[in-house]
Amino acid sequence: MSSPVFRERPASGEAEGLLILHHGRGADEHDLLPLADALDPERRLHVVTPRGPLTVPGWPGNHWYVVPRVGFPDEPTFHASYELLGAFHDELCQRTGIGPERTVLGGFSMGSVMSYALGLSGERPAPAGILAFSGFIPTVDGWSAALAARSALRAFIAHGSADPVISVDFARAAREMLLAGGLDVEYHEFAGGHQIDPAQIGRRETS
Repeated sequence: MSSPVFRERPASGEAEGLLILHHGRGADEHDLLPLADALDPERRLHVVTPRGPLTVPGWPGNHWYVVPRVGFPDEPTFHASYELLGAFHDELCQRTGIGPERTVLGGFSMGSVMSYALGLSGERPAPAGILAFSGFIPTVDGWSAALAARSALRAFIAHGSADPVISVDFARAAREMLLAGGLDVEYHEFAGGHQIDPAQIGRRETS
């Protein structure tokens, strides 16, 4: 699988950190790029938005994995995207000179699932933080979270209490799992559905 198509928004000067935003189901690399200025209005960060490698018959846009059941990604497609993104993240860190300790992984819906997967895996270097909008920590064979090695990682979770696509119970379970692992977690529920609530954007600095 080749390197993903991506877009980027450079910092206004020398970048203080790297923010990688992963889009949700059926979107593409353009979808979350406007979040760059909302999350980082001072343009301190180099922001990158990759495109999911899959197209799924009957569904528009791009995907990170096939969805047989919410919470449980299809194993082959999940692992293929996990490997693709891991290599892509490594290339970005090398190209920009910004290490994982100054990198935040974020995403919406299945994009937040991939952020959790790359950010919490013991096979990967720990990032500085994770921004999880309306997602879940995946349950999939061959992947597990290594929280003991992630005590310095900060997580921001935002989820609609009336989300009809991914139940808010997944967000609550993620919060409890991360807190039990000793991570710094900021958690917000809002009265809404499967969306990024604009009111949540300014709540958290990304570096």
